[in-house]
Amino acid sequence: MCNLYSHTSNAQAIIDLVRATRNLAGNLAPQTGIFPDYSAPIVRTGADGQREIAMARWGMPSSRKALLDAATKRANALRAKGKDVDFQELLRLEPDTGTTNIRNTASSHWKPWLGPAHRCLVPFTSFSEYDTDGLGKKVPVWFAFGEERPLAFFAGLWCSWTCVRKKTEGEVTADLYAFLTCEPTDPVAAIHPKAMPVVLTEPAEIEAWMVAPWDEAKLLQRPLPAGMLQIVARDDRKDGS
Repeated sequence: MCNLYSHTSNAQAIIDLVRATRNLAGNLAPQTGIFPDYSAPIVRTGADGQREIAMARWGMPSSRKALLDAATKRANALRAKGKDVDFQELLRLEPDTGTTNIRNTASSHWKPWLGPAHRCLVPFTSFSEYDTDGLGKKVPVWFAFGEERPLAFFAGLWCSWTCVRKKTEGEVTADLYAFLTCEPTDPVAAIHPKAMPVVLTEPAEIEAWMVAPWDEAKLLQRPLPAGMLQIVARDDRKDGS
C-alpha cells in the first residue's frame, strides 16, 4: 500500500501536460513527503466542465462497514464503563481518516465515484513503499521515472464529503481523493509484492482516464511494464530532488 509520495513539480508543468485551464491551488510549493490526510494537488473536471487544479485531502471515505465496526467497538467500550451511548450519533461522529488506495473498483462502495466527474489525476514525482532493513526496521524506498524525478500522474478518484477526519477538528466538508492500485511489477514488486499505484504515462491514457466511459477507463488499472521505474532513494521519509 502506497501511503507516502512526493510532488516537487509546479502548477505550470501540470497545466502543460494535462491542458488544465484553471488553477485553484496557487503556486504549489514542493511537497517532499505527502502522507495520508495531507492536502495535495489533484486535476479534476470542474462543475462547468473545465479542467482544473485543486487541493484535496488524501483519503476517500471509508466503507460504511468499516465505520460501523469502529463505532461498535467504541460503543462497547463506553458501555463497559457504564456510560449511555447514542449509537447513531456515535456513528455519525466516528473519525474517518479515509482510504488512500483503491484496489477493488467492483465494490459497490466505489460505484458512485467511477464516472468522469469524479475521476482525477494525482501529480507525483516519486512514491514510496516500505522495506525492512537488516535490523527489522521499516524504511521507505522511493521510486520514480529517473533521478531527475519527472512529473507523472496516478489515476485517482475524488469527491466532496462531510465527515469527521480528526476528533480535534470535528465535522467538516472537504474535497477528498485517493488513487487506484494494481498488481506490481519490478522494481516495486521486489519491495512490495502486493500492489503498486496505477500510473498514467501517455497523453492518450490521461485523456481516457478523465473522459472515457468506465468500461474503457477501467482497463487503465494495470501495472507499468517492468523496469520503467527505478529506485531513486531510500531510508528517508522525504524525497526532495
